[in-house]
Amino acid sequence: NRTREVIIPSRRGLIKDRNGIILAKSIASFRASVIRENCKDFEISCQNIARFLDLETPVLKERIKKYESFPLSYPIVVKDKLSFEDVSHIEARKIELPELILQSEPKRFYPNGPLSAHVLGYLQELSPQDIQSGLNPDWQLGDLIGRTGIERQYDDILKGTDGRAIEIVDSLGRKKGEIFRENPVQGQWLQLTLDLDMQKKAESLLEGREGAIVVLDPRNGEVLALASYPTFDPNKFIDRFTPEEWQTLVQSPEFPLENRAIRGLYAPGSVFKLTMALAALDSRTINESTSFYCSGSTRIYGHPFSCWFKPGHGAMTLTSGIKNSCNIYFYQLGKRLGIEAIHHYASLLSFGSRSGVDLPGEKAGLIPNAEWKKRVKKEPWYPGETISVSIGQGPILVTPLQVAVHTARIANRGVAFRPHILKASQADQFSRKNVSLDSQKTEISPVIFEKVIEGMWKSVNEGGTGRGARVAGSDICGKTGSTQVVSTAREKELTEMDQEIKTHSWFTGFGPKDDPQVVVTVLVEYGGMGGATAAPLARQLFDIYLKKHD
Repeated sequence: NRTREVIIPSRRGLIKDRNGIILAKSIASFRASVIRENCKDFEISCQNIARFLDLETPVLKERIKKYESFPLSYPIVVKDKLSFEDVSHIEARKIELPELILQSEPKRFYPNGPLSAHVLGYLQELSPQDIQSGLNPDWQLGDLIGRTGIERQYDDILKGTDGRAIEIVDSLGRKKGEIFRENPVQGQWLQLTLDLDMQKKAESLLEGREGAIVVLDPRNGEVLALASYPTFDPNKFIDRFTPEEWQTLVQSPEFPLENRAIRGLYAPGSVFKLTMALAALDSRTINESTSFYCSGSTRIYGHPFSCWFKPGHGAMTLTSGIKNSCNIYFYQLGKRLGIEAIHHYASLLSFGSRSGVDLPGEKAGLIPNAEWKKRVKKEPWYPGETISVSIGQGPILVTPLQVAVHTARIANRGVAFRPHILKASQADQFSRKNVSLDSQKTEISPVIFEKVIEGMWKSVNEGGTGRGARVAGSDICGKTGSTQVVSTAREKELTEMDQEIKTHSWFTGFGPKDDPQVVVTVLVEYGGMGGATAAPLARQLFDIYLKKHD
C-alpha cells in the first residue's frame, strides 16, 4: 500500500443580479480521469476506456497527450458531466480498469443559458502552459478558470480554496482509507448591478441582429443591462470542446464571443454632434442663437458636403440643429473649431479612453488629431478631414459603453460616474462606491449642458429624428445617429446601381429630462437610420424602466 494526495475542488461562488436572482451557481457533478501510471498497456487502456466512455480513441489519446509532460500520477480528465449510468458503470468496473478513476466536482451552471453571457463570461480548462507558467501554484490539471467577463474579473473571489485529502491506495490504485482531510472553502458570492428583466428585454430586442445595448443609472454608474448580440451559451464551455468545435465557434463570421458593448469600435455618426455642440458653446465659438442656413449641401475648402436631408433644413440654430440632426450646421461648427479643439473636448467628455468598467478587454477607441495622423500614417492632417469628424465620421472610433457614459455625463449636467457591474460581494470589501471619472466636475458649465439637453428633448418630443423613442409623459431626451460604413465613392456607385446603402443605427438618450434616472444606448449594425431602427428599440427599454420604477 501507498498514499496518494487527492485535491477536493471548491465550489465556485454564486453570482446574482441586483434583485437576488441567481445568474451562476455550482451543481454536483462527476468526471472520469485517467492515471497513466496504472496503465499496464497504454494502447489497450485507451481502446478500452474510449469504448467504455463512448469516446473516439484518437480524441482520447490527443487529450492525454496534451499533458504528457506531467507526472504519470497526475489524473487527466477525459470526460465530465457523467450521467448516473456512467458513474455506476465506472464503479462496477473499477477493478478491471484501475487506470480510470471517478472524481466528484462542483460544476458551474448558468440557469439562464445565453442570457447575460457577455457580462458573466465563461470558464475554460487550464492549459498545460497555464499550469507550467507558475502564475498560480494552486492550479491543477482539469481546473477551470474565468476567461472572460465577471468570471475572469473576479476569479480570485469566486473560486474559493480547494481542499485536499491523503488516501491509502493499494497496488492497483484502489482507495483503502484516508489518513488526512482538509475541506475546501467555497468562493464568495457576488451581487451584480444588472437587472435581469432589463437584460432579458435588451437581448430580446437584439435577437436576429448584430449590435449592442447599454442601460446605465446615471446617478451612480450602475450598469442595469449590457447586451451584445449574437451571443453564446457559457454552459457549453464547461464541457470540453473538441478542437473542431472550438474552431467553429471562434471562426464564426458573426463573432458571438466578441462583447460589442465594450470591444466593438464604431464611428459614432450623429451622436457625436452632442460633443460638437458642447465644444462650440464652451469655447464660445458660437452661442445658442448662432444660425447657419442648410440648403441640403454646401462647399467647404472647395469640396462638396451634403446634409442627410436633401431638400435642406433652412435656417438652423443650436437646438434645431440637434433636433433635426442637421449636417450643415455641424460642418460649420467643425470648420470653426478645428481638429485640436474637437480632440480636446471629445477626450474631456469620455471618448478616446477606457471607461474603467470592471470587465476585462475594454477598448479605448480613437479620437484623431494632427499628432495621431502624423505618428500613425506619416501624413499631415488636412482641414477637410475635420469636416467629416464633425459629424462623427472619418477616423473616429467609440464603443457603445463610451457613448452611454458620455450621455450620462450630459444627463448629469457635467458629472459622470465610473460604470460598474459589481454591486456587492460576500465580504463587502468589494462593494462599489460612486467613483467619479474625473477628480472634479468637468470644466463645462451646467448651463451649457442645459442648452444641449433642450435640443435632445426636442429631437424626441417635437418631431425630431429621435421621435421614435418618445414615451408619452416621460420627457425622454435623445440623439440618433447613422454611421456610413462605405466610402463616398462607393456610396455613389451603389446609388447609381440602385442598391441599398446600409448604415449602422445609433440612438442614445436619457430620462426623465429634469430627474435623470436611466440612460439607454442602442447600436444596431447595418440597421439603417437611427430614428427608424435604434430609437424604437430604446423606447421599449425606457418604457419598461419607467413603469417598473414609477
